[in-house]
Amino acid sequence: MGSVVSTLRWCTPSLGATAGLSSSVGFTNTVSIYTGGGYKLKQTTSTCQSHDAIPAQQHICIVSETYAPEINGVALTLARLTEGLRTAGYTVSIVRPRQRRVDPPGNVIDDSLTLVRGVPFPGRRGIQFGLPAAGLLLRQWTRHRPDVLYVATEGPLGGSAVRTAQRLAIPVLSGFHTNFHSYSKYYRVGWLQQLILCYLRSFHNRTAGTVVPSSDMREQLQHAGFTNVSILDRGVDSQLFSPARRRASLRAQWGLADDDVAVLYVGRVALEKNLHVAVDAYRAMQRSGKPLKWIIVGDGPLLPLLQQQHADIIFCGILSGERLAEHYASADVFLFPSETETFGNVTLEAMASGLAVVAYDYAAAHLHIRHEQNGLLAPLGAARAFVDAASRLVHEPHTRNMLRRNARRSIVGFDWQRVVKRFELLLMDACTPVVRPERALATPDPKPNAMEGRI
Repeated sequence: MGSVVSTLRWCTPSLGATAGLSSSVGFTNTVSIYTGGGYKLKQTTSTCQSHDAIPAQQHICIVSETYAPEINGVALTLARLTEGLRTAGYTVSIVRPRQRRVDPPGNVIDDSLTLVRGVPFPGRRGIQFGLPAAGLLLRQWTRHRPDVLYVATEGPLGGSAVRTAQRLAIPVLSGFHTNFHSYSKYYRVGWLQQLILCYLRSFHNRTAGTVVPSSDMREQLQHAGFTNVSILDRGVDSQLFSPARRRASLRAQWGLADDDVAVLYVGRVALEKNLHVAVDAYRAMQRSGKPLKWIIVGDGPLLPLLQQQHADIIFCGILSGERLAEHYASADVFLFPSETETFGNVTLEAMASGLAVVAYDYAAAHLHIRHEQNGLLAPLGAARAFVDAASRLVHEPHTRNMLRRNARRSIVGFDWQRVVKRFELLLMDACTPVVRPERALATPDPKPNAMEGRI
């Protein structure tokens, strides 16, 4: 009989709880590996507090291939979560690739930041794959052990982090932030979609749970075989993104008077963002004969082609902070035609800025927009309906103004503090061990799941 490997996790009360030394309740996770007919046993243990008694200095480590000051939804979300956790009293350390523009040369390894080598992500300027760093992480986490990991990206760095954490019996929560498998059809490699999805499923199912930003994304992943999927919504800084930042001087630079219509897109300028639909929508809006301009904020591989083909569009490049907020607030209509979002933070930023949003009915738009009340929705994939909705906002100024007012009112309560508290609970729940049947001790499965027992 060949050797078999099976992973078991169970819990017992921690010493502090059983001996009455602490009022908190903790758990000890034991990971056991059985091999061959003799069932050779190897055990490692870790203790994690339950979320009803969280120590102030509990250590959370976030691993990501992208992080601020890089500008994308994943990096900005992680920066917000990190800031919130630290404000709440947690110790938060970051593992990420070195960013040449901001990081000093040489190794940087301390209790709050570990930098690893990275290589450019094909077709995504400024984004990197973090290279595997199992040895470095093993040394760092042995010296300064996290209580729980949050692995936000599924690249080589994320994979080595999950394997190292399993070796050290550190609980891991993973985040599904990007629909990489959906991108393949936009780059003529649609045949890779199922292969990529298979890899992503294997990656996430090796962790204690996977976090997604919306219910429809959770349903998609569960249907695809992902297990233990939880929802973590997103927030918006409604003080930064506010109609109060509207600038007549900026609109004048765009060649627009106060009553003219400024149409905005903010995001990556790439094929997977479906921008040809926004181009069609803008041209339909122009046929009204009313004065309007389309402003695009962002960068990406499609930018040179759009600049060449559409000289009348205003391209502003990448913006952040107050400059970005001023561009939002100085516009009137926000077009977001992407069909590949896991969420779409820009939808919330546009609503908080008082824009009339046109988007497909999924992800952030599905959660926060009520059709004809605080925005306009088109069925997912219905390009004609999207174009018609955008054109309507030029012909119906009263509708446009009503949607702008209601958008702001409906979103101001969705702040990041609420999201951080939910994130805390998910991280602590990741520490709760999984109980397997006792019969597994006596009768190991001769054909274990390929995702089990990897330490």
